Amino acid sequence: MNIGFIGLGKLGLDCAEVMAEKYNVCGYDIYPRTSDRVKVCDTPEEMIANSDWIFIAVQTPHAEGYDGSTPSAHMEPKDFGHDAVKDAIRMINEHATEPKRVVLISTVLPGTTRREFYSLLDSNHQFLYNPYLIAMGSVKWDFANPEMVMIGTETGDPSEMSDLINLYRPLMLNNPRYVTGTWDECEAIKIFYNTFISAKVGLVNMIQDFAMKIGNIDVDVVTDALAQSTMRIMGPKYMTAGMGDAGACHPRDNIALRWLAEEYDVGYDMFNTIMGAREVQAKNLAHFLVEHSKGRPIVIHGKAYKPDVPFCIGSYSTLIGWYVEELGHNVVYLDPLADDQTNVVENIDEASVVLMAHNRFITYGYTGDVRDDSFYCPLPEGSTVIDPWRRLPKTMRNNIEVVHYGNTRQA
Repeated sequence: MNIGFIGLGKLGLDCAEVMAEKYNVCGYDIYPRTSDRVKVCDTPEEMIANSDWIFIAVQTPHAEGYDGSTPSAHMEPKDFGHDAVKDAIRMINEHATEPKRVVLISTVLPGTTRREFYSLLDSNHQFLYNPYLIAMGSVKWDFANPEMVMIGTETGDPSEMSDLINLYRPLMLNNPRYVTGTWDECEAIKIFYNTFISAKVGLVNMIQDFAMKIGNIDVDVVTDALAQSTMRIMGPKYMTAGMGDAGACHPRDNIALRWLAEEYDVGYDMFNTIMGAREVQAKNLAHFLVEHSKGRPIVIHGKAYKPDVPFCIGSYSTLIGWYVEELGHNVVYLDPLADDQTNVVENIDEASVVLMAHNRFITYGYTGDVRDDSFYCPLPEGSTVIDPWRRLPKTMRNNIEVVHYGNTRQA
């Protein structure tokens, strides 16, 4: 089976390389890419000519300021950008000399494929919508171990999806369920999956806020009890209070759904409330850092939105940093991978208040990767570490104090 990818970026290349374990895979990107498994084509014409299936894995970006790394709840709601997807469809129309199976994996709002994309694609091609449940830092594992595989067509006829399901079966390690529906249904499944996570993270962090306000509450006692309440309300994932929901998908999906709620006049906007709560929670943590600084520098340990990835898009760390600076204090970041090097330092030279934003165990534990966290540089004597995950020991060498944010028990 010959498979092509339009878009070999942060997500597309890793997915293409997993497919290349079983199939012949080539790809094209407007930026130079290299791969040991995927043939990177110089032109879209070459990639399209050598592919029976074409997966569109390009960005659907939000406008600047709408990724969640700075406050946005007060801003006018906006839809995602669709230009890259439309350009990819035009490439297929221009260069395809025979019918292709075209699969869009990019996240879009419900109704977008039917309204914006389908009429652009020549009618001799099949168009499927197939968004992935993948996350930066664990893309290949997530791709091969999905909670479900969503496949949508114009009518939702399952018979139209059997070939794509058969394509995926040899690649999957966990025998996932396959959910079939219309384009619109699969668009809704994907984006509401993401926003359910945002709501879940916002709720457990609200309990953390109450713990800080009321006292004598360890947030983990509360959330651990709720996490085990699987009869009615949940499973354990995303049930550790700490840093807010972040990244290139979840915050922006909630932000975009504000636009959808307004566009279809549903009469209320839960997503503005979710994002507003996320921002207030970040502001609360910023106030806590400032209160504990006592003249010392404020350092955020981790600028990228999660450990082991370079991307700062949608970073909760920078959202907290924004509020720290709004309060009149400087902030610097420790992160060897961050793609935004503004205010990033390699070492701390004096005793500081350090927010332990990154935690590998919390982020990647579900994959079986449970390596211990380590600091990106030695911490100077007399520093205070604010640990919102409550995983570091309270006593450390070099007279370093550790404060478990969210645990206000007196003993």
